[in-house]
Amino acid sequence: MSFFDASTLLWGVLIFCARVLDVSLGTIRTISIVQGRTKTAFICGIIEISLWITVVAKVLNEISRRPLLAIFYALGFSTGNVVGILLERKLAFGHVVLRIISSKYSETLTATLRSQGHAVTTFPGQGMNGPVTLVHIVTRRKELNALTREVKALAPDAFFFIEPATFVNKLYRPDLLTSSRRRGLMDKL
Repeated sequence: MSFFDASTLLWGVLIFCARVLDVSLGTIRTISIVQGRTKTAFICGIIEISLWITVVAKVLNEISRRPLLAIFYALGFSTGNVVGILLERKLAFGHVVLRIISSKYSETLTATLRSQGHAVTTFPGQGMNGPVTLVHIVTRRKELNALTREVKALAPDAFFFIEPATFVNKLYRPDLLTSSRRRGLMDKL
């Protein structure tokens, strides 16, 4: 067997892909643990460790004859970290608190966001240059990009920041029916 034979390259590609998958699942599992998503963490953990054991056993068994497999293993690990982060951003699990501070457009901003179904809470405040309105919105991470675009369009002077909401007992969305009410409506149709 040469250093670059077809069998080594095939095993290398398989090891690379398995590592990308297992490390990506590890990233999702870790974030799920932090967010308290037990079932997701459990399922990801089983698949992740099963892949890892299989890949490590193959690499350790073949490393003396096929040292190139170690490079595929390392590349798969590094790529898996990037893929895991990108995948988690796309899935956007969890909730966040969007905190907005505005001195000019707060009434227009809050009225528009409420009309779109967002639960908006406001507080009067005092900024460095005078009165401001503090606006708090708890939202799903999946909705955050559209929401911040709307805030920028409605209140270009606004300062805002985003914090993770580690626990949300309920998300008030007056425009969305609860799943049980939705099922009841579907049964009537």
